Amino acid sequence: MEMAFSVKDESTDAAVRRLTKLKNMSLTDTIRDAVEQEYQRSRGAIPLPQRLKALAELYRAFPETGAQADKAFFDDLSGNS
Repeated sequence: MEMAFSVKDESTDAAVRRLTKLKNMSLTDTIRDAVEQEYQRSRGAIPLPQRLKALAELYRAFPETGAQADKAFFDDLSGNS
């Protein structure tokens, strides 16, 4: 099992080292912590189609009122007559 990483990108190396210094952790612990947190965040994220489906269902749950959304409607909402 191969266990070594080699970072050959200066900006990535600098970012990891900044985070290492900020968190006062070793490079290995910093990388592990960052990757684990991103994994958990990504794994728990609700995919966009599911979020849109829930929003569409919420929208459809409201009854139609028959009100016209014309200039007079928006003027009334904003307090202008």
